[in-house]
Amino acid sequence: MSKMLCYNLYNIETKQPFKGAHLRCLHSDNMTIAYWQFDSGARLPEHSHHHEQITSVMGGSFELTVGGNSLNLQAGSVVVIPPDTLHSARAITGCFVIDVFHPVREDYKDN
Repeated sequence: MSKMLCYNLYNIETKQPFKGAHLRCLHSDNMTIAYWQFDSGARLPEHSHHHEQITSVMGGSFELTVGGNSLNLQAGSVVVIPPDTLHSARAITGCFVIDVFHPVREDYKDN
């Protein structure tokens, strides 16, 4: 993928990996960008992965727990999650969240 590519987010298929979570993903050679639309009350179970992750809350209210520390995030909040760190989340309201992962999330290529 050594050339510039242009996509329309709304033409990317939406998946529902768990209840209340709607996901569109875009992959480059080195990164994955996940566009999440969470319904109020949706929960992301605690997990970890070898990817570095940057989470940006674009709208709504989102509780993110990283390494046992809970943060109440609002639109404009950005959190860097180191690789192999346990984290979980809960949508306090309906919200829009963008996650960027390095390297590519191969497990998201089906989602």
